[in-house]
Amino acid sequence: MQIKVAEVIGESKKDWNDAVKNAVKEASREMGNITGVEVYNWTANCQEDQIIEYKATIKVAYTE
Repeated sequence: MQIKVAEVIGESKKDWNDAVKNAVKEASREMGNITGVEVYNWTANCQEDQIIEYKATIKVAYTE
């Protein structure tokens, strides 16, 4: 069995945890069996001193 890794960015208006969940959900549409994730970057878009969108960049490990 060969493990592959892909980078995915998830977005959410709610929080960073939701952004990670959205990234995994998006990855599962195109990739096979997801075996793990590594969250390595947290960012956000701001407007008028408020966070309006949370972003999480993750690496997804999966098998085909």
